Amino acid sequence: MQTEARVGMAAATMDGGGAAAAAARRYTTQQQQPQLQHHQPQLGTVPHLLAGGVAGAVSKTCTAPLARLTILFQVQGMHSDMATMRNTSIWREASRVVYEEGFRAFWKGNLVTIAHRLPYSSISFYAYERYKNLLQMVPGLEKNGGFGADVGVRLLGGGLSGITAASMTYPLDLVRTRLAAQTNTAYYRGISHALFAICRDEGFRGLYKGLGATLLGVGPSIAVSFSVYETLRSHWQIERPYDSPVLISLACGSLSGIASSTFTFPLDLVRRRMQLEGAGGRARVYRTGLFGTFGHIFRTEGLRGLYRGILPEYCKVVPGVGIVFMTYEMLKAILTGLESDD
Repeated sequence: MQTEARVGMAAATMDGGGAAAAAARRYTTQQQQPQLQHHQPQLGTVPHLLAGGVAGAVSKTCTAPLARLTILFQVQGMHSDMATMRNTSIWREASRVVYEEGFRAFWKGNLVTIAHRLPYSSISFYAYERYKNLLQMVPGLEKNGGFGADVGVRLLGGGLSGITAASMTYPLDLVRTRLAAQTNTAYYRGISHALFAICRDEGFRGLYKGLGATLLGVGPSIAVSFSVYETLRSHWQIERPYDSPVLISLACGSLSGIASSTFTFPLDLVRRRMQLEGAGGRARVYRTGLFGTFGHIFRTEGLRGLYRGILPEYCKVVPGVGIVFMTYEMLKAILTGLESDD
């Protein structure tokens, strides 16, 4: 979810003000053809949200195998002994999934991922614009308040929109985690059965297990991602102003995703384990809340335990962000062309 928030907000900033490199590259053309640039059609709100949602769904589908491996590594420490965990690797775990569950099992839970991705992206984009407009009414954060005010509005708006979207779509994220964490014994038979079984076994509050860790991680995740992304992009544009803006966005977005994942991965791991607490009738492992769970993992598995599954997460972030930006830009160009034809 943290990666999803990063992608949605970065795409929004690209659409709103990420054309600086392209502007530098086409400076002379703009001088000669101001009227053409001025009348360039803008993408409407609904197509904008559609492009972001579809791009996120495509990205999540393409990187689903790595996402599932990340989840499987993250939850190993709950019901596995240390000897078993020492013998795991990405290749060994991937081979086990194929041997025991078949190749299609890499996409287990992907349907609910897509069902979560579409409303999450839509809410993120919409809430980001609304929060940004509200924040610009605050003294000191006005639209013309300078670079610092602009960055502050983006950081606060991104964090608030991420928290809003995460809160409203969280049950689907929890169901996705539980479906993806199932191995050869399936307790949940699908999205609707999982929602019903969780409410029956754990009560309505069970749908929000791990929400605290999610909300605690969303803000710092987007803050780190934006800071790294904007700093790298600005430096790149100064040093190489004629490079493709798509290339700049792909490279800087991927690096910002890696930095953000490294910073917030322990919270994501704690969130996953809290989501699986009591799943399928299993005994509870963590009984002391967010910080108690964090301390329990650190005591029993060490610092390395808090980063269990970080390697497939890195492998997922780079192509995931790249696919999102490429799909988003392609759809945006197509939809803009359709609107201009109308």
